[in-house]
Amino acid sequence: MEQSGGASGGEESLARFRRTYPNIFVPLDRAFSTIHRGDRIFIGTGCGQPQHLLTELVRYTEEHPKAFFDAEVLHVWTLGVAPYLKEELKRNFRLNSFFIAQGTRTAVNEGAADYTAIFLSQVPQLLHRRSIPIDVALIQTSLPDEHGFVSLGISVDIVRAAVDNARTTICQMNAHMPRTHGDSFLHLDSIDYAVRYDEPLLEYETEVPDDVADQIGGYVARLVEDGATIQVGYGRIPNAILSNLHSKRHLGVHTELLSDGIVELMKTGVVDNTRKTIGRHKTVAAFSMGRRETYEYLRDNPAVEFRGVDYTNNPAVIAQFEKMTAINTVLRIDLTGQATAESLGSTFYSGIGGQADFMRGAVLAPGGKSILVIRSTARDGEVSRIVPTLSEGDGVTLTRGDVHYVVTEYGIAYLHGKNMRERAMELISVAHPTFRPWLLREAKARHLIYKDQAYVPGTRGEYPAELETYRTTRAGVEIRLRPVRISDEPLLKDFFYALSDRSTYRRFLSARKDMPHERLQEFVAIDYTAEMVILAVVEEGEREVVVGVGQYGIDPETHTAEVGLVVRDDSQNRGIGRELLDYLSLLAKRRGLLGFTAEVLAENDAMMHLFEQSGFAIESRRDAGVYELKMLFG
Repeated sequence: MEQSGGASGGEESLARFRRTYPNIFVPLDRAFSTIHRGDRIFIGTGCGQPQHLLTELVRYTEEHPKAFFDAEVLHVWTLGVAPYLKEELKRNFRLNSFFIAQGTRTAVNEGAADYTAIFLSQVPQLLHRRSIPIDVALIQTSLPDEHGFVSLGISVDIVRAAVDNARTTICQMNAHMPRTHGDSFLHLDSIDYAVRYDEPLLEYETEVPDDVADQIGGYVARLVEDGATIQVGYGRIPNAILSNLHSKRHLGVHTELLSDGIVELMKTGVVDNTRKTIGRHKTVAAFSMGRRETYEYLRDNPAVEFRGVDYTNNPAVIAQFEKMTAINTVLRIDLTGQATAESLGSTFYSGIGGQADFMRGAVLAPGGKSILVIRSTARDGEVSRIVPTLSEGDGVTLTRGDVHYVVTEYGIAYLHGKNMRERAMELISVAHPTFRPWLLREAKARHLIYKDQAYVPGTRGEYPAELETYRTTRAGVEIRLRPVRISDEPLLKDFFYALSDRSTYRRFLSARKDMPHERLQEFVAIDYTAEMVILAVVEEGEREVVVGVGQYGIDPETHTAEVGLVVRDDSQNRGIGRELLDYLSLLAKRRGLLGFTAEVLAENDAMMHLFEQSGFAIESRRDAGVYELKMLFG
């Protein structure tokens, strides 16, 4: 039953300990004979799953079908085969999983297996309190070192608690399992039975990011600050996010899953953990799933520590990290910000897992951010993942208060501190354009948004994200110039009411002082093919503040456009108006427009000076003291 191969570390120690612990190294049939009917059998997690032990346990059961009945198999993540789900073994085994993987999803939803919904951080306490007693733990470890310690390697998560509380521990010692640091070490005194069997560890195939995932990754990278501590989930979008972080500096990692992407960032020095609040200089994780190269990088690497999920996923621990940034995916989200990652209707898909732990911990952390990433559609674009309301049966994995940002391939929606109307408009603005009219109708029917909310359908109203850019003014002010979004009405309301009466009059040539919803939506619900509104924004913490607005509207008869702009009083004379006008001119020239016209009050010396410097000439002057200006593009 034993086979040699793989890495050679620990060979001499193993030979010595075979003589010291003769009762441990016994045939597996003898070890399996200690399993009783009704026992709970824990199996190691993910890529750390002891494949050989599982294969042999099934063989033993098939050869001794009456050895035990109704054993409950406990898993967190089943990545490899699950032979205990065989129909012919249903009298012997029943799976109870804390998380649903692809290989067990059908069995759970057909009632042939069970799912226990729980925050992953709380599972070790169930085992420590023996609310769920563990009778037998099947685990995989490294070979023993000279002191008699083996390492749990790439899977500490819940395995540590299972071994500490198991009546019987059966261990597969595998030279391919790396010796890792942290809370991963077990002495041979803690192991009841062991077998040496070398086989390659399970590998998690990394999904290559597609264009949509890469777009989402680019948006998320904007939100990740230098010096932040990050947690990232698994899958195609998280891989794209990590690949977009190579320009960042001094990132730290405190995560559940350590993936190939995180290791690549460590190798390039992007992740150095020098700014972490606790666990400085260490990447801390609960388990790893990735390629063999990643496992070899982890072998005896003191820069990485593996800890149990009662530590890594504890919201109280996570909340201690400054700039903690938790990034996770969900299946769908409704217009109020409730999201499900675990089920679609009555169909269980995955589980609560650890994302709720991390998202809530990040919300509580100083300067923390919780970022939810989601593709805008599913089923090849047939359905929207942003929906009016969650469906009956959907598990609310993340509540409305757990999410700061929602990112799709169409941009970033900021929900934190927003009312329901603002949330709905933010989420509609990043939904797939095909589904925005439907979402608007449903939002109106549910009284979430204004009954008269305007919207420009089709490509004419699709937000041109490619026009977003950054500028530094002559006075050294860093601003972001971007087109207006349909969700920007609250920002513009704050902007216009921050203007003095004088600035308002000079911009609109009117003494009217109010800016109600009816007027504001004329600025945000626009046809980008016929007009353009550009905002100059600065970031104050997590919120955007508009400091300037520039716009033009095209005259189709002359193929020119009328341009206008206004800057907040407290931001004037700092070069913001110049940047707005220059950028609007650039966009107009790209559109092939022939020139700009403008109307400026004669008393507005600053604006007259700006336009004249930009090449505008006075066409005429009206009795009302208004100059009509014109500039033709060369």
